[in-house]
Amino acid sequence: MSHEAYVDAAAATLGLKIAAEQRKGVLMFFGLAASMAALVESFPLTPADEPGNVFTPVSPEPEP
Repeated sequence: MSHEAYVDAAAATLGLKIAAEQRKGVLMFFGLAASMAALVESFPLTPADEPGNVFTPVSPEPEP
């Protein structure tokens, strides 16, 4: 499925209207997101690369 077809199908499913003047930008950013996802997916993982079980947020240090 092409990016264009996917954007059209997803917009229809979600009930979103994409104005003609916004379509080019939506497709451009969707393509950018797809290329970033492909880069992440191409990284080889091993069984040792499991995600952490607990996320503990850390507060930013106050500025001096």
